[in-house]
Amino acid sequence: MTKTTVSLQAINDVKEFVNIVMKYDFDIDLVSGRYAVDAKSIMGIFSLDLSKPIELNAHTDDADKFFKEIDKFIVK
Repeated sequence: MTKTTVSLQAINDVKEFVNIVMKYDFDIDLVSGRYAVDAKSIMGIFSLDLSKPIELNAHTDDADKFFKEIDKFIVK
């Protein structure tokens, strides 16, 4: 599993993020506090507190290409 932190501030950010995530066949979870949702679920993402950075867990050891695609959402 590979972890990073992402920030999704606007509705369009969430839409673009989900469109990227849907391309990958491994599981990707977003964790905010004690809640974890599937990153491929727009409704799930909107149930999280988007005002704070969110932990992303990609269930793969080869996430380099994925992380390059979502680079603009990664908190640095």
